[in-house]
Amino acid sequence: MIKMTNNKYKINFLFNSLTNKYLFATIKGMRYTKRQFEAEYPDDDACLESVFQNRFGDLKFCPKCAAETNFYRIKKRQAYACQWCAYQLHPLADTIFRKTTTPLKDWFYAIYLFSVSKNGVSAKELERHLGVTYKTAWRMCKQIRLLMAQEESNLSGIVEMDETYMGSSDPTKLKSRNTRKTPVIGAVERGGEVRAETAKDAKAESIIPLVWKYVDVNATLHTDEWRAYRQLARMGYEHKTVRHADKQWKKGNVHTNSIEGFWGQMKRSISGTYHSVSPKYLQHYVDEFVFRYNFRGVAVCPVLLELAAKPV
Repeated sequence: MIKMTNNKYKINFLFNSLTNKYLFATIKGMRYTKRQFEAEYPDDDACLESVFQNRFGDLKFCPKCAAETNFYRIKKRQAYACQWCAYQLHPLADTIFRKTTTPLKDWFYAIYLFSVSKNGVSAKELERHLGVTYKTAWRMCKQIRLLMAQEESNLSGIVEMDETYMGSSDPTKLKSRNTRKTPVIGAVERGGEVRAETAKDAKAESIIPLVWKYVDVNATLHTDEWRAYRQLARMGYEHKTVRHADKQWKKGNVHTNSIEGFWGQMKRSISGTYHSVSPKYLQHYVDEFVFRYNFRGVAVCPVLLELAAKPV
């Protein structure tokens, strides 16, 4: 989770192998350049060692024989073995790299490209960078987006909520909420993180469960006048609105400009980089831009590489 302290972002990164959470580590905002990447990961062996260290850490005892041991790399295999009983550990098992025939260095470079791109990386662009087939590039992009799945921690303080629509539409209903586009409902903690999910519609039946899921009951919610939000006060939330239909964009400190800014960035990026996204995979792309927003101001590459070493 990102917290702002003295204008610096801090990330608490928690992972637990049993519950698939994140392991606490703090990474301060910094730049991570291609020169640093090349120095740390010059070849596949360095990449495999990184996955091993991120997944198993400083493992001192063998899980099988329980003896204090060192694990050595098995030649010509992506595995490590106990020096006493030869028990093998496979760092890539159950990760996004499982059964891949693509060099690990290419995977790491693809992750680096995702980390430094503000507007996303298309499969065609990755195909050109790596010299792989489009099918391989598309699968790599899909697997990397799995690392960007959203957390379910609550938003607090002042939280802005809004909905937007993505995809093809019926030209006769462009000014209506009843379109063929896929609704995306989002909430942002002012100065903090954002959450967003696709939904079947923008009715209260779809919005209210997401409010319970992502927003602390003590939060103050800012929305527009859409009738689906009228239940929020009865649910115990402090609810304030602005009337966009009357061209009222701000009333004191009440506005939804933060979440609308997020929608604008996401829409421009998808339109300019991916051009079109099917409803089937839209949530993965939404997760990608939520991840970029939540980890803004942070060197994202080390975060993604650590996530990539965990089972998915």
